[in-house]
Amino acid sequence: MKYVDSFTHALMGTVDWTWKSILLDVPWYTNYFWGLIVISLIVWGLEIVFPWRKDQPIIRKDFWLDGFYMFFNFFIFSIAISGIYNMLTVFFADLGITSKSLALIDISNWPMWIQLLVFFIVLDFVQWFTHVLLHKYSFLWNFHKVHHSVKQMGFAAHLRYHWMENILYKPLKTFGVMILGGFEPEQAYIVHFIAITIGHLNHANVKITWGPLKYLFNNPVMHLYHHAYHLPEGKYGVNYGISLSVWDYIFKTNYIPEDSGKIEIGFEGDEHFPQDFIGQNTYGFKKDQTQSD
Repeated sequence: MKYVDSFTHALMGTVDWTWKSILLDVPWYTNYFWGLIVISLIVWGLEIVFPWRKDQPIIRKDFWLDGFYMFFNFFIFSIAISGIYNMLTVFFADLGITSKSLALIDISNWPMWIQLLVFFIVLDFVQWFTHVLLHKYSFLWNFHKVHHSVKQMGFAAHLRYHWMENILYKPLKTFGVMILGGFEPEQAYIVHFIAITIGHLNHANVKITWGPLKYLFNNPVMHLYHHAYHLPEGKYGVNYGISLSVWDYIFKTNYIPEDSGKIEIGFEGDEHFPQDFIGQNTYGFKKDQTQSD
C-alpha cells in the first residue's frame, strides 16, 4: 500500500504542478511550461530572421510532429513516469539506499554559483556519456533513431526523442545528483533553463559557433554534423555534446569538416523509418527494418 500511495502522490503532484504552471500559478522562474514556449518562440524567431539554410521553409518538414514531441516528452511523459520513479525511490529507501548513499562530495555548503557550475558540468557529462551509449549499442540506437530521423533541422527537433531515452537518462542523471550529495542546488532551475536554451539553439536553423568558446559550448554547426547521414569511416557517431562541446574535444569525438550547413542528415535506411508518432515510438521494440547498424 505504501508504494501505491507514493505512486499516486507523485503522479497527482506532478499533474497539479503542471496545471498550476499553465495557469501561471507558480513562480515564473520555475514555470517550465511557459518558459519552454517563450524560449521556443525566441529561437524560432532567430531561425526566421537569420536562417542558416535559406532554402529551408519556416514550417519545415515534421515541424508540428516535433512540436508535439516537445510537449509530450517534457510534460506528458514526465507526468506518466513520475509516480514510478517515486515508488522506486521509496523501494530503494527500504533497502537502505538513499539519495546520499553514493555521495562522493557534499556541495551543499559551497557558494551557490559554484554549486550550480558543478551541478551543470556533472549532469552534462552524464548526458554526454549516455549519448555515446545510445549510439554504440544497437538496442539503444534503435530507440535513438527517432531523434536522428529528422531530415530538416530546427529548434523543436531538440526534444524529438523516444520516451525510452528518459528511462536511461533519468537514473543516470539521478546518479550524477547522488554523487554531489544527493540534492539539486536551490537555483537548479537556472541550469535547466540554460540547458533548454542551448539545446534549442543547437538544433536551430541558425549559424552560431561562439568563436573561441566553441571548444567549451556546443553549437548548431557542430551538432548538425552529429546528425550527418555520412559519418567518418569506422565511427558510429561524432559530436555527442549536449550543452558542452569540451567532452568531444577531450575524448576525440569532435568532427567539423566544413560549415556550409548543406549536408544530408539522417541515417542509412531512414527512408523505411516510420513517419508518424505511434510508429516511431513502437519501432524500437520490433526487429530493425532499416538495416543501418
